[in-house]
Amino acid sequence: MAQLRPITKSSQQPSALGRSEWLAELAWQSLIAEAELTPKPGLVDGRGSGSHSDLSLDLMRRSADAIAPYFTRMALASADAQMDTSLRAMVASIGREAEAAMLRATSGSNAHKGAIWVLGLLICAASLSEGSLPEFVAEAAGYLARLPDRARPQAVSHGDVVLELYGATGARGEAYVNFPHVAKIGLPALRAARKSGRTERDSRLAALLAIMSHLDDTCVLYRGGPEAQKIVHEGAARVIKVGGPGSPKGNAALIALGQELVSQRISPGGSADLLAATLFLDALERGLERVEQDNSLVEENNGENRVQLSRGKTPPHQESARWCSGFR
Repeated sequence: MAQLRPITKSSQQPSALGRSEWLAELAWQSLIAEAELTPKPGLVDGRGSGSHSDLSLDLMRRSADAIAPYFTRMALASADAQMDTSLRAMVASIGREAEAAMLRATSGSNAHKGAIWVLGLLICAASLSEGSLPEFVAEAAGYLARLPDRARPQAVSHGDVVLELYGATGARGEAYVNFPHVAKIGLPALRAARKSGRTERDSRLAALLAIMSHLDDTCVLYRGGPEAQKIVHEGAARVIKVGGPGSPKGNAALIALGQELVSQRISPGGSADLLAATLFLDALERGLERVEQDNSLVEENNGENRVQLSRGKTPPHQESARWCSGFR
């Protein structure tokens, strides 16, 4: 994992600023952990860009770095605040600033628009309530999401296009119903895999696959329609059925699924954003100072922590990664 910045656990520094910085740091670390998790089917990871022509692991890290300060601002704005339309408007405004910072850092590529929305809401809920139970935080975040944002831009997003064509509600809809793919699918799969003795890497891959097997992912639908979504659902379910990550058959099925998704340029970016949310709520519930490292990059490079990445500017691309709905 990228070098973690030192942070102070909220129980050691109970001020609003201390808790806000802790929550923002956990969110930043969750984004880095998701990006570095390897091997992920169709997604940017330690091996390369997956199904993307405009993203790399270096760009994902730069994007996470760029938006981290806005997570702190969201948490501070929510501390001791009332859950009302004024807070909703303030958080939405900060979120749109975070999106602009992300686009500057990535030269126009959408690395984390959906994640800004998802993690931003969860951070605000955790800051306002000072709670740590995932279901409670997700419910509070859903309430905040459902409040009207009168300043929301009217521009049509990829998520709006998918909603019109296929009825999938994307990141916005996930938030409106209290993040069920995180609280009821991702987290239970993560816990079950750990309990069974899987490594942290394989446990996170198991959580990702569980989400992929159920989620109507607007990034998948925008790129390939229902046919692509069927490939993702059935492929993820197949990996789980034959033993899951960490088993010989499961590992082989996972690699085969990744090859199929890359060959058809299918990227389950919405599932990746929800995995980051899963890791955030998991660390919050366990009171961790930092998201645990899973050694994905070390394992992927035969014990050596080195990954060759392309650096420099990457041209914008209209099919950028991740969920298409953010603070819009």
